[in-house]
Amino acid sequence: MIKKILIPIDGSPNSFTALEYGIYIARKLEASLNGLYVLDVNLIQGPMLTDISGSVGMPPYDGFFEAIETSLKEKADFILKDFSARCQQARINCEVKSPIGKISQTIIEEAQSADMILMAKKGEHFHLKEGGLLGSVAEAVVRNAGKPVMVTPENFVEIESMGIAYDGSEPAKKALELALNLSVNTAWPVTAVIISTDPQKASARAQETENIIDSNDADCAIITLPGKETEELINYIKEGAVELMVMGAFGHNRLRTLFMGSTTSQVIQKSPVPVLLTR
Repeated sequence: MIKKILIPIDGSPNSFTALEYGIYIARKLEASLNGLYVLDVNLIQGPMLTDISGSVGMPPYDGFFEAIETSLKEKADFILKDFSARCQQARINCEVKSPIGKISQTIIEEAQSADMILMAKKGEHFHLKEGGLLGSVAEAVVRNAGKPVMVTPENFVEIESMGIAYDGSEPAKKALELALNLSVNTAWPVTAVIISTDPQKASARAQETENIIDSNDADCAIITLPGKETEELINYIKEGAVELMVMGAFGHNRLRTLFMGSTTSQVIQKSPVPVLLTR
């Protein structure tokens, strides 16, 4: 049961969209929200800033990094006060925190006391480092946090139904269980989406899905689609059939992902709705 949701926030418009989703979901689940602003240790202690100042021929002055830290703390206080005010207005219990650390590592550490992480697809500094289709911070959190992670798009839309991408893998089975439990607690109907070029394999997965559904009280339908998994799943989402897609995360090995990109990353990049990931 999801009762505590961690929301990393950085003051970007996308992170406040994540908060909007957090408030909406917290109401449905009677959950509390934890706002987290990470004071990036790389900006405070600074190889990045040292490199920048060195490139323009101006070494950091005495107190330079202290001034950066003070500025970041003031920004964090402002953003987290706004976070708290929005939660209070929505009558949602919340806590806020602004530790110093490496962003992805700190999010993962703080997530150990939460039931789910909810974060923006692109934050304030998404373009600065770690690359990849999904981006380093979000991908590191999904791979290592050990908790469900919902990655939100740029615009908020109320969730009224869910899709679950089911391929028979262990992450997909966990995702199906998560979607069914959410459905029971939110009354969002679920559609299990099975995509395969092999009709026999699709039929077997549909039967497997039905067996799991039968042991649950959720409202769940099953559809099968022919074609390539990534393309068909993105098309299904863009047709507006659901407002939330649930997936098992990063099913391929890292080498294949390096050269081809994973279905997970591509769906998140192109999805106009939130994607809830579990491993």
